[in-house]
Amino acid sequence: MARRFKKRILPEIEITGIADKGKSVGRDAEGRVIFVDEVVPGDVVDVLVYKKKKGFLLGVPQEIKQYSSDRVSPFCEHFEKCGGCKWQHLSYEAQARHKQLTVDNAMQRIGKIDIGEVLPFVKAPQTQYYRNKLEFSFSNKRWLTREEIESEVSNMQDVLGFHPPGAFDKIIDIQHCWLQPDPSNKIRNTVRDLAKAQELSFYDSKANEGFLRNMVVRITSLGEVLLIMAFNQGEDEKVRPFVDALLKALPEVTALFYCINPKSNDFLLDLEMHHYYGKTFVEEKLKHVRFKIGPKSFFQTNTGQAENLYQITADFAELSGKENVYDLYTGLGSIALFVAKDCKQVVGIEEIAPAIDDARENARLNNIDNAVFYAGDVKDILTEDFARKHGKPDVLITDPPRAGMHPKVVEMLLQLSAPKVVYVSCNPATQARDLKLLSERYEIVKTQAVDMFPHTHHVENVALLKLKQ
Repeated sequence: MARRFKKRILPEIEITGIADKGKSVGRDAEGRVIFVDEVVPGDVVDVLVYKKKKGFLLGVPQEIKQYSSDRVSPFCEHFEKCGGCKWQHLSYEAQARHKQLTVDNAMQRIGKIDIGEVLPFVKAPQTQYYRNKLEFSFSNKRWLTREEIESEVSNMQDVLGFHPPGAFDKIIDIQHCWLQPDPSNKIRNTVRDLAKAQELSFYDSKANEGFLRNMVVRITSLGEVLLIMAFNQGEDEKVRPFVDALLKALPEVTALFYCINPKSNDFLLDLEMHHYYGKTFVEEKLKHVRFKIGPKSFFQTNTGQAENLYQITADFAELSGKENVYDLYTGLGSIALFVAKDCKQVVGIEEIAPAIDDARENARLNNIDNAVFYAGDVKDILTEDFARKHGKPDVLITDPPRAGMHPKVVEMLLQLSAPKVVYVSCNPATQARDLKLLSERYEIVKTQAVDMFPHTHHVENVALLKLKQ
């Protein structure tokens, strides 16, 4: 029988870096890694260790002995509650520095390869109001602070906002969110007020009851607003008066959809979207390319930084107008369409069929006739027969999900041996793993990290690989 782990305090642990989900990292006197909540790099802290895992410890701060010089005051009243912006108490300069270290450590620890030139970290031009899309949840239970619980305040309140970490059945009532620009806060607060005025029921996740469930707000840089309302029941006598009142109070909305979600989960993309008002899409622009974005479209959440990310990708590709380009995991074709003007042909592959429909529609919108798109799993579509049909790639761009590329895809890349590969990643750890495998035939020429999500641990990294001579 395994011995029960006994909690203990480790004194004066120096916090040296950031990790996933808002945790920081340090080491004890024996060199063991400790992940600690609610501290920042540069703090020196007594840590209460509450769990031992294979290779590391988990702890919470017992007492901060010395505060980091990189600490700043959070600007949001909901900081430390909603969990959306974990690093507001760390200066943005320090965030950028530690995100670059995250990339460097992944390459050294996992990749164990020479990564060539490391170009300067690309900081976000906006660290507030940078998201173009947010999803909010309704609940009849408000999340309470410890002080409120001790004072016996009732949590039975109708609220609209975000789930705090680990509380699926409660919501933090968000008054002002610093993630999305105007009119986002006006829309959310107006929706809440109108719902209460009409005495509509807010969702109870445990009982799967209540009329109002979720809302999605997308705001484009061209000034268009897409609003999606998700109801638990399709009661027409409630839907129409509520939505009509919304449209009257919110003239900023240019496209409105609603859906009915009786399921036990909040996933909306498998539901029928009912178009109620305005256009059936909103438009966005990334430099020279315009995009139609519908209620189920995937699009980069940070429009301004997406332009920088795609421009770096294009610069790394070094296109002259003669190249045959493959774009793997193309989504709605955003990178493919971005580079289409600079190459002979671009071929995009994406697993999600509706995204390919969007890619083809956006190619037509931009009068791009040298881009072709295929729906299907990249590991199944990208074969030798596919390459014979479309010609071997001169440049291969890949932008996989967080899990990285399937081993079959890596194997196929090695077989195709495109002279250049540009690897765009939202997860440096899986990118480093894949780059190590690709190093069998490729050398990494240069990398550049891009911050798409300030105040979070997330970071993108772009790598240019060239075939070894």
